[in-house]
Amino acid sequence: MSGSQETRLKVAFTGKGGSGKSSIAGTFARLLARTDQPVLALDSDPLPGMPYALGIPVEDEPTPDDVVVEGPAGGHRWVLRPGLDAASFIDRYATICPDGVRYLQFGNLWGHISSLQRAQYAWSQVVRELDPDAWNLVGDLPGGTRQAMFGWAKYADTVLIVVEPTVKSMHVGRRLRNLADADWAPEHLAVVANKIADPDDVRRIEERVGLPVIGVVPADPAVLTADRAAGAPLDVAGGPFVESLHALVDSVQASYAGTR
Repeated sequence: MSGSQETRLKVAFTGKGGSGKSSIAGTFARLLARTDQPVLALDSDPLPGMPYALGIPVEDEPTPDDVVVEGPAGGHRWVLRPGLDAASFIDRYATICPDGVRYLQFGNLWGHISSLQRAQYAWSQVVRELDPDAWNLVGDLPGGTRQAMFGWAKYADTVLIVVEPTVKSMHVGRRLRNLADADWAPEHLAVVANKIADPDDVRRIEERVGLPVIGVVPADPAVLTADRAAGAPLDVAGGPFVESLHALVDSVQASYAGTR
């Protein structure tokens, strides 16, 4: 991988819950940052996952209520308070992770989802107003199709669907293929085949989902070791999982270089 990449990557990971997308997204963000790239990890999954892969503690507190105020008539219900824009919000509230990744979470789910409403509006405004040239964005969406279909990955021009070689995971992947028909459809929509033990599973996933597989992540017991230790694969595991993520970063960078 080279640190000379000039085009900022805007990548979001989605897929069935439990497919391993959070581990992949967090590891991808850190490896991209190791190429001397500024990386902002965007986590819209209200359940913790991505922080473990980033190597930081899970925080259960949402964005403070005083960050947002009521919006103007006819506009968004809540907006960032005066004097607080996207850049200053990141400086103040984003967590600094290993390898220099900045991590922004609109709030983990702890109780009723309504408690996250203000934080959700703040997060959405920050994403809308981000300087597209300032950051490489690596996002993690919740498991399933709801957020993805409602456009929570509009910031991404590459959406990667993480699919395991199981019937349920491939079924969700096939539904997510419909993102190609959205009015905000990403430029690149592809599959990351995860937990692969049999090479024939890659063919099965590609045929069932109907999208190209851009990365193959092998089944690696070391990832479970990292999970049990509440650690990041990069810090605890290493091995085939991490090697395959190096290759995935290379593949995504190459896809940008080939079209821009």
